[in-house]
Amino acid sequence: MQAKGERNGPGVPLLKRWAAAAARSRVIVSILLGASACWLAQPTRGSLQIGVPIGLVGLAVRAWAAGHLRKNQQLAVSGPYAHVRNPLYVGSLLAGAGLGVAANHTAILAAIVAVFVFWFLPVVTEEEAHIRKILPGYVEYELRVRRFLPSIAPGYRSGRRFDPGLYMENREYSALCGFLVFMAILWIKL
Repeated sequence: MQAKGERNGPGVPLLKRWAAAAARSRVIVSILLGASACWLAQPTRGSLQIGVPIGLVGLAVRAWAAGHLRKNQQLAVSGPYAHVRNPLYVGSLLAGAGLGVAANHTAILAAIVAVFVFWFLPVVTEEEAHIRKILPGYVEYELRVRRFLPSIAPGYRSGRRFDPGLYMENREYSALCGFLVFMAILWIKL
């Protein structure tokens, strides 16, 4: 067994080390991105009218997913997980795009896409490898459900329903709070 400090040592491939660093830093990077976006934002009524609904759709996808997710305990195949393997990330990308559009600044939108590509994609790869090891049925799930592009027809049928307790347990309300704070700042800057 490796010591804690050896997990990302010289013998570990660079992409794996980056994924671990990205996983540890993604929340702070997201907060810094949001703060920068607040600073640079030049919202208009039109940008808010387009961006806010996109962001709300992203938050709704994240909320729906959180209400079906029992992290590291059970393979999630119900709700949005029946249509796409990573609905939390799809929701994050939509919410981020909505914020970028609402902020009405091209650099913010570009930074949101860059953070998704360089921080979140490596984390997704590592998370999927981890889930593949600990949750039976994941390999079949990968074959039936696409990674990021949702399908209209579900890859699985499940009777499991949205669980508000899981939404709270997964602390998904924090994404909603962050979104509301950002929107309040944009409204003030308007």
